[in-house]
Formats: sequence, structure tokens, C-alpha cells
Amino acid sequence: MTLSHRITRITGGGPDGWDLFRKARRMIAEGRPVVELTIGEHDIRTDSRILDAMDAAARDGHTGYAAVPGIPELRAEIAHRVTAQSGIATAPEEVLVVPGGQAALFMAHHASCDPGDGALYIDPYYATYPGTIRGADAVPLAVEARARDGFVPRAEAIEAVIDGFEGHARSLLINTPNNPTGAVYGRPALEEIGALCGRRDLWLISDEVYESQVWEGEHLSPRALPGLAERTLVVGSLSKGHAMTGSRVGWIVGPRAAIAALEDLATHMTYGIPGFVQDAALHALRMGPAFEAEVAAPFRRRRDIVARLLAAQDVVRAVPMQGAMYAFLDIRATGLEGEAFALALLGEEAIAVMPGESFGRAAAGHVRVALTVADDRFEDALRRLLGFAAEQARKRGP
Repeated sequence: MTLSHRITRITGGGPDGWDLFRKARRMIAEGRPVVELTIGEHDIRTDSRILDAMDAAARDGHTGYAAVPGIPELRAEIAHRVTAQSGIATAPEEVLVVPGGQAALFMAHHASCDPGDGALYIDPYYATYPGTIRGADAVPLAVEARARDGFVPRAEAIEAVIDGFEGHARSLLINTPNNPTGAVYGRPALEEIGALCGRRDLWLISDEVYESQVWEGEHLSPRALPGLAERTLVVGSLSKGHAMTGSRVGWIVGPRAAIAALEDLATHMTYGIPGFVQDAALHALRMGPAFEAEVAAPFRRRRDIVARLLAAQDVVRAVPMQGAMYAFLDIRATGLEGEAFALALLGEEAIAVMPGESFGRAAAGHVRVALTVADDRFEDALRRLLGFAAEQARKRGP
């Protein structure tokens, strides 16, 4: 028996970008003391108050089927949060609760693209983006964002990719604050992107899962810009802002007609998520912005550690660290590509970081460092990384 083309081509026939992560995890399983700085997993666990709410809801009987689009209270709370943060009035009927941000990305592309349509995304990109698009039977179209532009995409680059595609481009996926680069798109960039979407009749899919982790500037949801609410699908999640990665609670916010259609997809795809998990999510959201700031605080501290240590040397440079839980480091002065650097660093220093090439061609010559271990351990690992980089640059010579 053969498998479907849709499934077998999800990774595009090549590596999925996670090889170094898997190698590091094998080393850890073998008992080797690796400093794990690869994925965006908090070094704290989900807050006990949220877990208590989850336990109480389950023990009170909320273990049966829950409303597929989300329990009314949770939809209303998400709508209230989005209204407060974006400034645009949002109704519960414009919110669909889904099992995590990844499911939201998958479903948003199903809603916006027919088979064979072009779906644009920005390179560098989160590693699952191209496969998610292929899984929706659309054609992934990468748009390069250049290092000299702070990895913020330019409208002319997006239009050039659209014009070079022989089919019908239907969607554009952006991510701000950005993983892996940490870039936060400002109003001028978002207005430019929004105007392009209107001009070229594109759905705008806005991945905003890092919205509570902004270190410079401010987060602006493009849905709040004039004329964009009717063509924007916003992806949100409790994974990063509330340290609930394993609970798998996310949402899509968009036009009512789109959300109603996506509810039909959810009925046939997931049939909702557990009610007791939704109750815990409701409790988490009601803990308010102060709790989100508490979860984000360690990453702000470690971002400052990166800035301080990088200022004391001249080999490794950082892309401006404006947001998210990563430092995106330019290691081209070592003479190594990101993958070679990351493999050598893992072998010689037992420090695991993600090669830039895992996130696209535009990220070559960079590595992504997750700010996800305790401050003292993180500072020690970064010092060793910088020392390793300096040694590679010395070997390379002038």
C-alpha cells in the first residue's frame, strides 16, 4: 500500500530542520551533560494554580465532550483579551479555540488556500511553516527577509515572489515577535504588508504567539490596522505567554464567517479540546497581564545577559533582540555556516543550539540560542559559546 502524496511530501523530501535537536536529545538520554538551548521550552513548569484549576475541573466532571469551538467562557475571555491588547472590538463568535498554535496554523491555511494555491511565508521561518503549508495541499513560497533589514520583510520582495509564481497566491504568513530572529515588526512595515495584502487579495495569517515577549518597541496586531480585520486570521496560544506548552491550547481570531467555517473543520478534525484543559486556560487568562510579565521576566534578564557579553567581544553579533525567547547570533566571522558551527559546538562544548539553516536560507551563518536555562547556567554556556567562536575565528585568520 502507498501513502498519500500530501503526507509523504510534508517535509519536501529533505530534512525537517530538527536533526541537531534530536542528536542533542540522544546525548542527554545517554547521560551526557548537554546544555540544551535548542527549543522554546520554559525552564519553569506550568504554574501550580493553573494545574489546580485543571485538576478541580476534571474532578468536578468536566471530562466529557466540550463545545467544539471552545467553551463560551473561554471564547469570551480570549475576545476580551484581544480587544484590550489590539484595540479592535472582538466578539466571542470571532474566536475559535484549537489544540495549540500549530493546529491553528494548519487550520488557517486550510481556510485560506485551495489545493495548489501559493502560500507565502517569511524566511527565516519557524521550522514547521513549509510542512504545514504542504499539509494543507498548498504550495509554500518563501520570501527572503534580509539581515541588513533586521529580518523584516519588504513589500517588493513579497510582490516579486507572487509575480514569479505561476499559480494563484492566496495567503501570507507573518510572525511578530519573530521566531527565530527576535524581530518585532513596526507599524510602517505592517502597514506596507497590509496594503500589499489588499492590493494582491491575500489572506494575512498573523502568528502572534510571542506577543507577551517584547523587549523593544511594542507589539501591534495587523488585524487592528484599517481594512485588515476582514482578511486577517490571528494565531494565538497559551504555550509561550503562560508556560503551558504541553496543554495545547491555542486560538484563531478572524472574521465571523471564517471562524464558522473553521468550526466545521474542527468538528471533523479534532472535535474540540478537553473541557478541563479549557477551564485551566480560562483560569490562566484571568491571572492577567502581571502573570504574563512574570513568565516573560527570565527571558528579558537573559536577553540582557546576551547584550552584555556580546558587547565585550567582536566576533559574534546579535540580530537586534526585540522580542521572543531567543537570541539570533551572526557567527559568520568564524568562517563556519550555522550547521557546522552548531555541530562543532555540540561536540566540543556539549552546548546545543539550533543552526540558522534549520530556519531557511536567509538564516545561513547564524545560530538560534534559546534563553531557556537558569541565568547562571545560561551565562556560563554563552561565555563558552563566545570563546568557541573566538577560537574558530582565530584559526580562520584575518
